[in-house]
Amino acid sequence: MIKKISDQDKKDWKRFLDSDEKLENKDIDIKKIKKNTKQRTIDLHGHTLESANITINDFINKCYLEGIGNIQVITGKGSRSKNKEDPYLSTELSILKYSVPNYIRNNSELMKKIKEIDFDSVNNASQGKFNILLKKKL
Repeated sequence: MIKKISDQDKKDWKRFLDSDEKLENKDIDIKKIKKNTKQRTIDLHGHTLESANITINDFINKCYLEGIGNIQVITGKGSRSKNKEDPYLSTELSILKYSVPNYIRNNSELMKKIKEIDFDSVNNASQGKFNILLKKKL
């Protein structure tokens, strides 16, 4: 079945093409980061939850001020964590792999500086790292 495009849709499309309006790219692929993007890495192995949160908070703020575009956060997979053996602890929030991105997502001040967090890597059991794309400093 072939659908015809309405006259109104044609007018709207023409108006958009003729305007200088730019749309935000919502399909940014975090895995295809430009080679000229400034990048930093932080390794949080061995940190406690509290220490990791303080460290990542300071690191994101510093990178944002320095105009860094991409941060690679190494948390480890949590496969050797003793927290998995304790039924009273949440594996989702007691392991850095899950707790650090959760902390960042729930911190509104940090999220103002972040364009995207690679949650696909966070949720991938074989990954012990994830990327954060930062916005450009205003």
